Amino acid sequence: MEVSGVSDLSPIPDRATGPYRWRWLILVVMIVAEIMDLLDASIVNVAGPDLERSLGAGPVGLQWVIGGYALTLGAGLVLGGRLGDRHGRRRMFLIGLAAFTAASLLCATAPNIEALIAFRLLQGTAGAMLLPQGLGLLRENFSGPELTKVFAIFGPVLGLGGIIGPVLGGFLIEGDFFDLGWRSVFLINLPIGVAALIVAATFVPRKAGDRTVRVDLTGAALVVISCALLVLPLNQGQENGWRPWTWLSMAASAVGFALFALQQRRTAAAGREPLVTPGLLRKPAFTVGLGGIALFFGGLIGTQLVLTLFLQIGRHFTAGEAGLGNLPLAVGTAIGGAVSGAFLADRIGRKVLQIGPLVQLAGAAVLWFELDDLDAASFSIWDIAPGVAVAGIGAGMVIAALFSFILAAVDDDEIGSASGVLSAVQAVGGSIGVAVFGSVFFARAETGDFTGGFHRALIVQACLLVAFFAITFLLPEKGRPEGEQHGISPETTAGDSGSRQNVAA
Repeated sequence: MEVSGVSDLSPIPDRATGPYRWRWLILVVMIVAEIMDLLDASIVNVAGPDLERSLGAGPVGLQWVIGGYALTLGAGLVLGGRLGDRHGRRRMFLIGLAAFTAASLLCATAPNIEALIAFRLLQGTAGAMLLPQGLGLLRENFSGPELTKVFAIFGPVLGLGGIIGPVLGGFLIEGDFFDLGWRSVFLINLPIGVAALIVAATFVPRKAGDRTVRVDLTGAALVVISCALLVLPLNQGQENGWRPWTWLSMAASAVGFALFALQQRRTAAAGREPLVTPGLLRKPAFTVGLGGIALFFGGLIGTQLVLTLFLQIGRHFTAGEAGLGNLPLAVGTAIGGAVSGAFLADRIGRKVLQIGPLVQLAGAAVLWFELDDLDAASFSIWDIAPGVAVAGIGAGMVIAALFSFILAAVDDDEIGSASGVLSAVQAVGGSIGVAVFGSVFFARAETGDFTGGFHRALIVQACLLVAFFAITFLLPEKGRPEGEQHGISPETTAGDSGSRQNVAA
């Protein structure tokens, strides 16, 4: 059997003879794949001016390049998990990794902005096939205390991806190695992807999928169409003067999501397997939690984009300087996450989700006044670092705890489906944030008022944070323990760790 052109020579582990010998290499490959995704989600944020000079990309084109990846990634994550269940996680992992690497090459060779957008959408689709397999593969090859240790390693390492993305992107673009410019941010995936593909094909053991699993393609199509109908007008509306079709498209998106919920219930009632466990949509805490995730991550990703645009377009920072300009936000987020995850969430419960947005609002207020006091002639990132860092601390407090409180509202047998839906909404929310905040910023930036554009973005973020703050009161008071968020329970750790999980890690 061959997968993605790679001979399937991997061994089949025998649990009776002890743990699989090469299992730690599997963890390395999974981490590499996840970091590739995190890098590609943020590394192009600093490529705006270069894309404008090279391909003539305008504001809308840049929003599609950044947000289009998150859109197709989020829309396909749950489907990718189902395909792994049916066809085998190793097979889908190799197919997804090969497709992701090939799409990266296509992005690097794009002759125009339209082609780059199309290739980014393809890259996000490949990521949706790749990423959901990681958690299942780890659970198939680790068990007991080792599995807990794996997730203890997995989380912090992945956190580095979001931090180094803009910094690495700025370094590659400013270095202009071999005159590649922005194309190098995609080409860097080639050696990494090929090496990971070889290691995965050689050392990830085979395990057959469950051919009795049915893939709900109708539900998947409804999700994709509904997401597209929502993001398309948000990206194009500003440039097109918010014509009637933009409002009709957003209304059609709401109808599409409603039809998806109805179709999922009918699919389950007919005895077939839906894409999403219908019981989840009947849990108020879970459904409002989905809204909270979309609001929070839409605001977070959107303001991070505006920060980078402000530095590059408004203050003429180079790509490298703009990448480093994201460090106060990244460091603040890491500090807030460490404090929240280490002890605060356990001690004060849901209140951590309420303190976090208040700290973010305080940071946004400080940043507002810092922007008012800027001296254009002597501006440096240190002029706005305090406000950005405080906002990052608040964001980190929420990020470290949010999923656990929403998952506390679902039953144990629904964790896999719930986690996949949460990750999908997080990605789509980020895509919406790019569209909304990009439009808000560019509406003022096109007149030369870059500070005004940033101010308007902060107002939008404040509104989203207030709405998120209100939603937190509807969530459970205690979060689900970290291990249980990954489907680790006394039963799974003591026995077979390979039970089916439809999780977008």
